[in-house]
This record gives sequence, structure tokens and C-alpha cells, in this order.
Amino acid sequence: MVNLEWYRTFKAIYQQGTLTKAATELMVSQPNVSVQLSSLESYIGHALFIRLPRKMVPTEYGKLLYTQIVESIDNLERVEIEFKKSSIRKEPTIRLGVPSEVFYTYLSQNMNLVKSHLVVEYGLAMDLINKLRNDELDIAFITKQDKNPDSLTYEYLYSESFMIVCNVDHDTTEFDRYIADNDLVKAEKWLKAQSWYAYDTNLPLIRRFWRSNFLKRPIVKLKAAIPDNMAILKAITMSGGFAVSSDLIGGDTLKNGQVKVVWRGIIPATNSLHLAYDKNKIDPRLVDEMRDYITQSMDGYIDTK
Repeated sequence: MVNLEWYRTFKAIYQQGTLTKAATELMVSQPNVSVQLSSLESYIGHALFIRLPRKMVPTEYGKLLYTQIVESIDNLERVEIEFKKSSIRKEPTIRLGVPSEVFYTYLSQNMNLVKSHLVVEYGLAMDLINKLRNDELDIAFITKQDKNPDSLTYEYLYSESFMIVCNVDHDTTEFDRYIADNDLVKAEKWLKAQSWYAYDTNLPLIRRFWRSNFLKRPIVKLKAAIPDNMAILKAITMSGGFAVSSDLIGGDTLKNGQVKVVWRGIIPATNSLHLAYDKNKIDPRLVDEMRDYITQSMDGYIDTK
């Protein structure tokens, strides 16, 4: 079996030029260095150095081996050094659950705000809640609160507002007129004639918006079900179509006018966003760190009421 220490010893001898200096660098005895080198030479079947009285001169095979392994050994040593530094600092690890679009749009741009070692996991609200209960996560930023009694704390952070969006070039003059006239029957008929995108075939966001404003389940032409809200907005931007989005999901896409807000509804459809955690299992300082990380990253994008 290959011993990594053989290669570290070989590298040290190659760079230092003598067994004595190599032993000093590795903080081992000279006989130990000699044994390690002999073991490597025996394993690969080639002499790696010419032993002179005061110098170790690499053979051609030794030079070839050095060029092949030096970068890998250097990388391993860097990892070892950083790992030791991290252990000395005793940086805590935080396992954060979050919707993928939230991390991509907001949090990924502000990693400098995180001092702890962060492990991110994507998921929908109920999946993240279940992982919190099973100790697979420490904390989660979720878009839905489970009403079942348990030990989790749900700390309110934001309220997101839903809206219908479409491609900026789509003519919505007719729809705007129906809304101005408060003719919801014709407005709904116009919307139902459009092509729609949804997160899945159950139409979760469309259904929520429809029930708030038309008091019924939606019957729309589904162009595609795409389980990625950012990809839906991209599809609308590039290819047209309609979807229900929110100020949380839309982020820069809404802020920069890349999609058109068609209608925010007569009765606003909203959703509360929470920081969920078990206060008996997480250091309050880590909760503070994640709260600050999320609120600073999302500052100015969505409602705080």
C-alpha cells in the first residue's frame, strides 16, 4: 500500500538536497527519512537519488516523479494547514436550509457576512421542517409554517406579495381595461386564454392567487411545469408566457424590469416567511448570525411588515 509520507519525504529531500535538512523540515529523525525514502524506492522499483557524501542528487526517474507529484502534495499540505487552522479557531458549523432561489438571488452574493462554516441545503418548506425535526439541519428560512405542535420556533422575518407577471413586450391593454372597469369575469377569461408556467402541475402559486381574487380554482393552459422559480422567470423573459411570482422570488428580475407586473390582485395574496429552529438545540449566537445574514442580504427587496 502506498504511504503518503513516503512522497512527502521524497519531496522534502528533493527540495532540501540532504537527508539532514529534509529531516529538519519534516521534524523527524534522519534515520526515519532514510527509511521512508528506501521504502518508496523499493515500492516503485527505481532509485530516486544518487547518494553523494554531502548531497542527494535526483536521478532522471526522480526528476520525473517529482514533476508528477509535487503539485498534488502541495495541495494536500495546504488543505492540512487550513484544516488545522480551522480546528484551532474552532469555527462552528451551521446547517442552513433554504429555497434555492433565495440562496441564489440574495444569500450567495453576501457570503462575506457569514463567519461560521456554512453548509447549505435546498428544499421546500415541509422538507426543510422535517429535516429540522430529524436534526439534519440547524436552522431554516422557510416560506410555510407547520401548524403541528412541536419544539420548533418560527420567527417571523418578512411577508412576500404575489403577482401575475409576463414578458415585457406582451400587450396587456385589454386586461388592464377589464381591471379598470372592475370586470373580473372578463379579466379571468383573458388570463385563462394565456399560456402559463408553474412550479408543478398542482399550480401552487397560481392556485393561491386565483382563490384570493377569483374565489375559485384556476383553469389555465399550462405551457410547462418547471420546478425552479428562477428558471420560470427566465423562460418568460426569453420566450413569453405568464406566471405567478412574488417580490421574494422576483428579486432583481422585478427590480430591473425584466418582466412585466400584470396584476397584483384586488385582494393581495401574501405569505409569511420565517426563520425556523429548535431553540433547545442551537446556540442563540448562531441564530443571530443567520438572522443578520438573511436580513442584510435581502434588505430593500421585500416587505418587512
